Amino acid sequence: MNSDGDQVDSGSAASGATAAPATIDAATALGQARRLGLPRLDALCLLEALSNKPRAWLIAHDDVDLGPGTATRWTDLLKRRLAGEPLAYLVGGREFHGLWLDVNPAVLDPRPDTETLVDWAIEILGQDVKTTPHVLDLGTGSGAIALAIKNATPTADVTAVDLSPDALATARNSGERLGLPVRWLLGDWWQALDPLTREGAATRRFDLIVSNPPYIAEHDPHLPALHHEPTQALVSGFDGLDALRVLVAQAGDWLQCGAWLLLEHGHDQAAAVAELFGTPPVCGGHWVDVTHRLDLPGHVRCTGARWLTAKPAS
Repeated sequence: MNSDGDQVDSGSAASGATAAPATIDAATALGQARRLGLPRLDALCLLEALSNKPRAWLIAHDDVDLGPGTATRWTDLLKRRLAGEPLAYLVGGREFHGLWLDVNPAVLDPRPDTETLVDWAIEILGQDVKTTPHVLDLGTGSGAIALAIKNATPTADVTAVDLSPDALATARNSGERLGLPVRWLLGDWWQALDPLTREGAATRRFDLIVSNPPYIAEHDPHLPALHHEPTQALVSGFDGLDALRVLVAQAGDWLQCGAWLLLEHGHDQAAAVAELFGTPPVCGGHWVDVTHRLDLPGHVRCTGARWLTAKPAS
């Protein structure tokens, strides 16, 4: 035991697994995390999940044992975090746009960059004179975008689609816990909307469509660092644009005239996405007002455009 009262070999989290006592206090746990190079904020978040105690209590009572078995569980959490597993997976959730969302390996860990897309959507909905605007979120994952929009615009009728049953279940659980009603549909992009065509014409077209689709190229060198997250939610063809192509090409079939399609994409894909909006859609009509939005670091993170239906033949 060293001067900090822990029994972890400072060179290895694995050695701590064999030497750690059955229980542990916050001071010892934070000391271990510090010597292993884990940021203090990460360590405090993990301790909150481990102990079910708020951060203020842990700091004020850092010499109180956290209970039987906590040392072994703490060592496991440290090893997993140091191996790159997202913090949200380890603690079971993530705050996004003021909401605490359920997060697990079935969904992407929501990024702050995506709040740019949400803010843009809320701005557009604030300009809509309709009492109940219809909003569609494609590839909802954790439900972050759909739930944030519903929370900020309670009168909106929000539909969210995902191909993964596990992802959709995660999103639905968050919605139920937060008391935010969203229509959750399982399926592949537009095919998931087939049930809506049976509900009547009023629900067939949307006043706003948003999506944070997969947009990483299949051979991107950064992919190994993301191996904890679901590949199908990250990768989209050789150039990362396959899903974006599908969304832009077919969105006109589902948008009201004058409505917006807003897309998140990679920091270096803005020009390519803008070019997609310039390609004549197969369904007729055309895109206007192609616009970009910057994320917090100043990258062009989102691109959107308004859909106008084709003029009738004279």
